[in-house]
Amino acid sequence: SALNEADQSYYNLRNQLSAKESELRHKVKEKEGIEHLLAAIKDKLNDLKLQLAGTKERLNVEFKIALEDILDDPRTSEVSTEDLQEKADKMKKRLENLGEVNPTAIEAFEEMRKRYEFIVEQKNDLVEAKQSLMQTIAEVESTANQKFLDTFNQVRENFIRVFKTLFTDDDQCDLVLENPDNLAETGIDIMAKPKGKRPSSITQLSGGERTLTATALLFAIYLIKPAPFCILDEVDAPLDDANVGKFTNMIREFSNNSQFIIVTHNKTTMSAVDVIYGVTMQEPGVSRLVPVDFRSLN
Repeated sequence: SALNEADQSYYNLRNQLSAKESELRHKVKEKEGIEHLLAAIKDKLNDLKLQLAGTKERLNVEFKIALEDILDDPRTSEVSTEDLQEKADKMKKRLENLGEVNPTAIEAFEEMRKRYEFIVEQKNDLVEAKQSLMQTIAEVESTANQKFLDTFNQVRENFIRVFKTLFTDDDQCDLVLENPDNLAETGIDIMAKPKGKRPSSITQLSGGERTLTATALLFAIYLIKPAPFCILDEVDAPLDDANVGKFTNMIREFSNNSQFIIVTHNKTTMSAVDVIYGVTMQEPGVSRLVPVDFRSLN
């Protein structure tokens, strides 16, 4: 019985020891958990200290504010912390979207600005040159149009006067501008209406009338600036004797300012000239010039 009591006591003590060991292991685990939690808290505290130091540095550098000076100040904004945080998040998002900062952006901007100013200056020079050129063109066109109009009016007056000399005072003629508003491209209508006729165009005149009209126009132009020499090649060929007389009288009138060289087969015209040069061929292939000066005969 004493042995049984000893065994019972042994088992009781052993069970107590196991319970204590189990309790000890539980306490060790709690201690390890507490130590891990303490280490995490220390790490978090260090992170907060670093963030606080960064915040203090940023406030001091960017905003010239000491954190200690504003810690005890009450909030003056009515915006909630959540709204401020949301606004800050949006600003951070915008900064992220902007991307990395280009350190050479200012230099690139200055270079592009100089290039832009140079191009703008060149453009302004071109615009001024264009305006000056357009003004010059307008002045040239205005001068040319005025000179054309003055010359046209003189030719028109001369044409009417010479036409009436070749025809009669009752015959009508005129020069009409087709487009007076555009002198640079306008055409000119030649109107000739001998007495008793109403032609719609100059082509309806007879051959002699057309020749006299063309002669009147040529001499109207000739009178603007008479040339020292004037060569007429068989102009009198389509004319009858009466019109040839008018033609030669006109030549005689204008010969005071110019020398006329006339190629003709008309005897009436030949009789009205000062000097005649006849071309004969006494031998085949050999031409001979025979001059006759009527002035010496007179």
